[in-house]
Amino acid sequence: MGYADTLFDLTGRVVLVTGGSRGLGREMAMAAARCGADVVIASRKFDTCVATAKEIEAETGCTAMPYGVHVGRWDELDGLVEAVYDRFGKLDVLVNNAGMSPTYDKLTDVSEKLFDAVVNLNLKGPFRLSALVGERMVADGGGVIINVSTHGSLRPHPSFIPYAASKAGLNAMTEGLAAAFGPTVRVNTLMPGPFLTDISKAWNFGEGNPFKAHALGRAGDPHEIVGAAVFLMSDASSFTTGSILRADGGIP
Repeated sequence: MGYADTLFDLTGRVVLVTGGSRGLGREMAMAAARCGADVVIASRKFDTCVATAKEIEAETGCTAMPYGVHVGRWDELDGLVEAVYDRFGKLDVLVNNAGMSPTYDKLTDVSEKLFDAVVNLNLKGPFRLSALVGERMVADGGGVIINVSTHGSLRPHPSFIPYAASKAGLNAMTEGLAAAFGPTVRVNTLMPGPFLTDISKAWNFGEGNPFKAHALGRAGDPHEIVGAAVFLMSDASSFTTGSILRADGGIP
C-alpha cells in the first residue's frame, strides 16, 4: 500500500450510514467499502437498502448490511444499534446523513406536523443515535461521528427555512458532542453544498445557471463528496474534531 492508501485505509472498520441507500449517503457508503470497511446501509425503505447493499458487496467484496429504520423515531434507534453490534461486535464510524427538506409555496403552508417531521429526522434522531453510539464508542476506546449538514444552515433560503434551522442545530450539536465524547471519539460536521442527486430534480431556480455566483460556478456531482467524507472517516483527520468541513463549491 502507498502512503495515501494507508492514510485513508478503513480495512477492518464498520461504518453506519443513515440515509445510505441513495444520493450522497450511497456515495459515502460505497466509498467506505472501497477503502476496506464493512458498512451498514440504514434507511426508511428496506428494499432500497437491500439493493444498495448488494451493489456494494458485489463491487468491493466487503460486507454490507441493510437495515430499515426511520431515524426520526427514537423507539426504532435502539434496535438499529443493537443489530449493528450483534452483527459486527462494534461500530467505528457513524454518519448521520438521513434528512429531509420538504418544499412549500409559502411559510404559512408549513404545518406543525411537517415542521416536527423535519426536526425529528434532521436533528432529534441524530442526537439520539449519536448518544447511543457515542457512549459505546467511548467504552470501546474510540470512534468517529460525522453529522451531514448543509450550506443552507449558513445561508438559509426562504424556501427551506425548517430544513436550514434543523441543520444549524446539527452544526451546534457537533461541537457539544465533540466535547462530550472526546478525547477518544471525534465528531465533525460535513457540510455539502448543492449536489446533483435525485433530490435536485425538484429544484426550480428558473433559467440560466443558478450557481454562477459560486466560486466553482456549478453544483457538485455526487461522487465529489467522497474525498471529504473519507477524510473525516479515516485517520487522515486524527486531529480534527468539533469542526465543520465545507464541500460546497464556494458558496457566495
